[in-house]
Amino acid sequence: MLGAATVSALLLGGCGTDRPARPTAQATANGVTVTVTLVPASDGRREVRATFTPQESGFHLYSIDLPAEGVDGLGIPTRLSVRGDLTATGSPSTDREIRRLRPAGLDVELPVYPDGAVTFTLPVRSTGSRQADVVVSYGACSETRCLVPVTDEVIHLDLA
Repeated sequence: MLGAATVSALLLGGCGTDRPARPTAQATANGVTVTVTLVPASDGRREVRATFTPQESGFHLYSIDLPAEGVDGLGIPTRLSVRGDLTATGSPSTDREIRRLRPAGLDVELPVYPDGAVTFTLPVRSTGSRQADVVVSYGACSETRCLVPVTDEVIHLDLA
């Protein structure tokens, strides 16, 4: 699970521009790459943006609104939180609309995002300037198969 993750810290932004560099990190586990970036929000505050990208086409992620135990035990909700030198000041939001998936042969509807990448935004405030951990959980599925879910994957974000 966590050992399967490939984690690389990157420092992006600011290359040849007046924009300041933005702390960014990335982890890949069980068929999904998660890229997190700390960015200034439109209201002058800060936010963590986490983009979950399935590595294969035709895969979707479960909704953040899915109950923790799934629906009839099916599915794992997408989760995003922070700890360390960042504190969440609100709830995560997403750039994609939820759709209802009714798996063949089952009498349930599962809230999922459309196939492909989905970006979550979490408002945060800094409580220090060194390092924060972004903690994610997710499960990715296609119409015919599901990948092993990832629970509480820690992505280290260097704030310095």
